[in-house]
Amino acid sequence: MRPLYQAGDRIEAQLLHDLLDRHLIRTVILGDALAGAAGELPLDIHPTLWLIDDDDRERAEAVLARFLREGLGGHPTPAWTCPHCGEQVEAGFALCWNCATPYPE
Repeated sequence: MRPLYQAGDRIEAQLLHDLLDRHLIRTVILGDALAGAAGELPLDIHPTLWLIDDDDRERAEAVLARFLREGLGGHPTPAWTCPHCGEQVEAGFALCWNCATPYPE
């Protein structure tokens, strides 16, 4: 098990954990409870996604890079229907609100 990504907060860590899980990439979040010790620990302590199987590293990095590029202010997406659960997703969202499936390419 090796670190994959240091998130800014617990919410980002969980969102990315769920995204990777949808791609059958197993991760665990470590350090997510450290926010309660703010002021007592160094400032660079953040929740970190750890990759369970290092054979998934290349695929995991590609999924994260795509999401971080497109899902956070990249090319806006039109309104779309999730191919996994069938829910309608509003324009601008790269992940389905219901099941976290990424916008289809």
